[in-house]
Amino acid sequence: MSEGIEVTRRARAARRAARSRLGTGKLGQIRRRLPPVDLLDQEAVELIEAAAEEILQEIGIEFRRDPESLRLWRAAGADVDGERVRMPKGMCRELLRTAPSQFTLHARDPRRDLLIGGDATTFGPVAGPPFVSDLDRGRRYGTIEDVVNLVKLTQMAPALHFTGISACEPMDLPPNKRHLDIQYAAFRWSDQPCEGTPETPGHAADAIAMADILFGEGHLETHPVLLGNINSNSPLTFDGRMLGSLRAFASRNQGCIIVPAVLAGAMGPVTVAGCIAEILAETMAGMALAQLVRPGAPVIMGSFCGAVSMRSGSPMFGTAEATQMIFATAQLARRLGVPCRTGGALCSSKVADAQAGYETANTLLPTLLAGAHLVTHAAGWLESGLVVSYEKFVMDIDQLAMLQALAGGIDVSPRGLALDAIREVGPGNHFFGCAHTQANFEQAFHNSNIADYSAYEQWSAEGGLTAEQRANRVWKQMLADYVDPGIDPAVDEALLDFCVRRRGSLTDEVLEE
Repeated sequence: MSEGIEVTRRARAARRAARSRLGTGKLGQIRRRLPPVDLLDQEAVELIEAAAEEILQEIGIEFRRDPESLRLWRAAGADVDGERVRMPKGMCRELLRTAPSQFTLHARDPRRDLLIGGDATTFGPVAGPPFVSDLDRGRRYGTIEDVVNLVKLTQMAPALHFTGISACEPMDLPPNKRHLDIQYAAFRWSDQPCEGTPETPGHAADAIAMADILFGEGHLETHPVLLGNINSNSPLTFDGRMLGSLRAFASRNQGCIIVPAVLAGAMGPVTVAGCIAEILAETMAGMALAQLVRPGAPVIMGSFCGAVSMRSGSPMFGTAEATQMIFATAQLARRLGVPCRTGGALCSSKVADAQAGYETANTLLPTLLAGAHLVTHAAGWLESGLVVSYEKFVMDIDQLAMLQALAGGIDVSPRGLALDAIREVGPGNHFFGCAHTQANFEQAFHNSNIADYSAYEQWSAEGGLTAEQRANRVWKQMLADYVDPGIDPAVDEALLDFCVRRRGSLTDEVLEE
């Protein structure tokens, strides 16, 4: 009797250990075997595209505090009135003919290179929250230690192939210098592709200079290794800092993600079609400007889709309207012939609760079905983007692995059809012990490392943990299991030396241009 109890205890301990260890073997980049969903019919698409052209031609886009962008537009034949630029009908679409429909984003480990476009989807973590949270320490300001931890977790997560940049803001470092530590962390602790710090032209230049050190002089001219996230200041405005960063990345053949932050009811109309027309106009203008800087520069059409509560003015995510905008963005990008970034693990909840789960699912699944190519903010997002949660990060990456299984489609090979198993079992029996099950059970289904599928009695005996509590164990084990990808000591020394020299030339007080 006691021997049987001990065996049961050991089995339960093994299950707990397995559950706390999220598989560290990387899944290959998603190649979707599901056709993308086109939500808009032909008439709706044409009406939205016509509205976007009308916005560009009659209302125009403001390009503030950046004379060089105005000069480029004027030379291309646009109507430039002060800082307002009006583009003739079809001008932006014609300029985008030089933009690649897909491109390779290169990693320092070539095995981790990413296709951006085509049938590929790439997931990256949350970026930019000032706060972090976990069950042990609660909600607090982010630190550089958190930045490094989250880079390492991204490196270890099977279904995250893109490191992004700054999963939280390191509030313990001066704002005008922290970009150096952020970029170093992305380059040093991960060998996956990443973004470059884009907040100012100086930051972008520093990111590119560090990439030159990491990859070697001249490599960037023919190899995109960075993506710069360029936000318009919706509605219908680009500011000088973002424009300078756009020109810095595009001039060096690095990718520019043009992302309007349009929350319906605040930075956009309260209607979905109006928001989509605005998003299309802003992204076309930004991507076209990148082509004026350097024809052929890689660009990505982005959208950040949500709404604001008409009761409080607070952001809302995971709504039906936001889902419609995700589908529309991807469909319009396909018609333009450029890659698309949209969606994410977005939610408004303050904790990793049912609301967070529903809103995240309502955003992530449509993102995959829409055929988005790059999905940032796909893990860890809480509180409308103000917080990155360690526990939700783990819960999200578990779901991303499940979405990757969905994207692979249905196996209809002889193994998938399993006629041999059906013949062996025949009518009225079970499949547990048949040869096909024995040969395939270990990889038969996506097995969540967070969900608990046991009986109530077993779950209770093992501590009655919630999904969030199980995720707390997992992220700690992932950090303990982290495998350093390594770096050439001379390159590492050169990166650190660059950071030291640049810190010495920058002030602590304000962000410099």
